Amino acid sequence: MWNPSPIPQVSWDTTLRGGGESWKGTVACLILGALFTVTIGFVYWQVVDHSHKTWILKGQLTELLWDRRSHHLLIQTPAGDKTFLNINVGDLANPDLGVPFVRNLCWLNKTSFCYRWESQVDVRISLDPGDSEHAECYNVTWGPLHCHVEVKNCFSMEGMKWYGGAGVKAQRWPINEQSAPLQPYMLSDLVVRPAAYGSVLEHYFLSSSGVAILLSPMAPLQVGIERQRQVCVRVDPGTHPQPLHYRACVARNLKDAHQLMTRQRYASAPVMPNIAMLRSSLWKFPEHVGSGERLERELRTFSNRLKRHTLGPGVISLDEHSTSLLLYTYSAHRHINWKGVSPVQHLNLSITLSPFLSLGSLQGQRLHRESGHQRLWISTRTTGGKQQAPVLTWWRGELCAKLDLSRPASARWLSEEMLKASAHLGAEHVVMETGEGRPPEKDSVVAGEYLRRLGHIAAQAGDTTILTSASGSSELGLFVQMPALQADWSYSGLKGIIPAVFLHSLMGYPFFIPDAVGGSLAREDEVDEELFIRWLELNSFLPVLSFQKPPWSFSSDRALNLTRSYLSLHTEFVVPLLEKYAQEWGVSRNPVYRPLWWLTPDDPDTLTIDDQFLIGDEVLVAPVMDRGALQRDIYLPGADLQWQDRRTGQVHWGGARLQHYPVALEQVAVFLRIHT
Repeated sequence: MWNPSPIPQVSWDTTLRGGGESWKGTVACLILGALFTVTIGFVYWQVVDHSHKTWILKGQLTELLWDRRSHHLLIQTPAGDKTFLNINVGDLANPDLGVPFVRNLCWLNKTSFCYRWESQVDVRISLDPGDSEHAECYNVTWGPLHCHVEVKNCFSMEGMKWYGGAGVKAQRWPINEQSAPLQPYMLSDLVVRPAAYGSVLEHYFLSSSGVAILLSPMAPLQVGIERQRQVCVRVDPGTHPQPLHYRACVARNLKDAHQLMTRQRYASAPVMPNIAMLRSSLWKFPEHVGSGERLERELRTFSNRLKRHTLGPGVISLDEHSTSLLLYTYSAHRHINWKGVSPVQHLNLSITLSPFLSLGSLQGQRLHRESGHQRLWISTRTTGGKQQAPVLTWWRGELCAKLDLSRPASARWLSEEMLKASAHLGAEHVVMETGEGRPPEKDSVVAGEYLRRLGHIAAQAGDTTILTSASGSSELGLFVQMPALQADWSYSGLKGIIPAVFLHSLMGYPFFIPDAVGGSLAREDEVDEELFIRWLELNSFLPVLSFQKPPWSFSSDRALNLTRSYLSLHTEFVVPLLEKYAQEWGVSRNPVYRPLWWLTPDDPDTLTIDDQFLIGDEVLVAPVMDRGALQRDIYLPGADLQWQDRRTGQVHWGGARLQHYPVALEQVAVFLRIHT
């Protein structure tokens, strides 16, 4: 009989005949069902779940995608299992515009993408390999076509930690935990503007996902940090449209990404610093006196106290006011006589200068009268337009003019003044106040260029110059002064030191001078003995020890005796280590002071540790950072590494946390890596 069904007739047999083969059919059906399910899931993932993602550029290790649903650019692995960078492109990605962002106008070039976005902005992205087979770099340029177009990119913090950028008040590590409003990306005085950026500033950020970002400094930028959300960059709105350009490099991990970007940032080896400065201790002169004669007497008294308490050949640090008193009080005539011998030349002094000139000072009045010197200062035309008048700004409570360092004559004058002042007073060091954030620094380009010029002038004056802040000057090999801190246990005080150490080191400034033990923003009676001792223990492992509150001012001799001990430890143990790793920095630019992830960049436990640090790869320091604590938890990195307690000799394996590790008030936990 004809059977119209395509399915053949089947005669079912309910006996056990062939029962031994039935399990094979069952297994085959299960396998086919599983394959069908996986296939359907994959198709759904590709067509439905990923249909909103458009491929833009594809490299060997990564690919760049446009997410039409979120209006984000994504750098991911080809399999899509890891996102290296998530970029929110800002207001240009208004969903109401319905911009497809898929037409590549550079389609003939497989490594470039070009697109004109609604006649608002030109987007150009190119892909090039890094200097390693395990790295790739994307060059991104957003060129606004009109001055009213806002170009803003935000880098997401979701699922990753971020480092770098600029110093802030209450420094954190990583920067996910800090906030900063969107503002001109330029250095300011953090005491005057606590919400601004200060100390060091570089156009460089690093992510734990293995991404390093280098922003172009050629356009005036604004940068903001939204806590636990994103880092945002915007071109400062102006009368002329300027592009936002940055380079994003992807590597296997954040250490590789940092080393890759470091090689690309610097074309030559850095200038080595004056290593002899590591053996100095700085003592801030506490007195504010009104005459040079009295100042000279007080300096002698202070120097004799240092000798009497056997605190080594300390260098007495003078502020700008005291420096000016000494310079002009000992002038035999109204015009400066630099040939005389200063009565303080036999003292070890650090003097302070700046690019500012008080119009109320004797020197300011003299230079203002001399026509040749009137052109040294940043000026503007008067109302009539025929004459130039200095642009005045407040500096240290006085109305001042500021040197115009774009003029070669001004640069030469400042360099000569630095050399004269140093020679006249026999100064060991010269501290150059950079005057960050003062007019006419209206945008980040002007401010950054001024700081770079000032840094080069300071370097020409000698390798013992100290900058109070730095940007784009890491190749000069100068010491940088860390910002002033409060006398407390918070991130505005003691806890903020190690995050600032990491920032300076990562940004290329491994030789810095930490704030005075106990915090220089404190009154003398605000620093208690416990805080002083814990601060002393930490600072003794940093490049230079600096003091403001004398250790002999406490009621007992404990602080004084510990100061002697840690000064000796610094000279005998720490300085040789720093000298060794300074040589490595000069070759590879690897930081001297390193976060724990430097040894184990794939260990997530090391990404947020901000109260321990490494000196090179062989010494781990874990100071106590909490009031009243006589124990602390310590993480030792590297499951295949061994660490020996420097004090007890006990050996511990890495990759583990030592809980409630005892650390007495007079002690600091130090572990030495055992090389096997």
